[in-house]
Amino acid sequence: MSPADALVVLVTAPSPEKAAELARAVVEARLAACGNVVPGLRSIYRWEGTVHEDAEALLVLKTTRGRFEALRDRILALHPYQVPEVLALPVEAGSAAYLDWIAGETA
Repeated sequence: MSPADALVVLVTAPSPEKAAELARAVVEARLAACGNVVPGLRSIYRWEGTVHEDAEALLVLKTTRGRFEALRDRILALHPYQVPEVLALPVEAGSAAYLDWIAGETA
C-alpha cells in the first residue's frame, strides 16, 4: 500500500474506557487496523460560548482512505459527544510492512 492511502484518525473520548470501546468496535468491523488509547489528556475548548476544561482520552486509529467514511460514520453513531472529534491526518511515509498490514486488516 502507498503511504498516501493510509490515514491516522484522531478521536477524543470522555474516558480511556470509552476510547477502548470505540477502538474495539471499529477494529472488529475492520474499519481500522489498530487503535491506541492515550489516557490523561487535558482538553481546553470553547463549547456553546463557554470555555471548558475536561479530562479526556485520545484514540489514535490507523486506517485507509477507502475505509474512512465508514469509520467516521461508525464513530459518530457510537460516540457520546454531540460533536465528536474525528480528524483524519495523511501519512507521508511509513514502513512498507506496516502499511501493508493496515491495508490487509481493513480489507
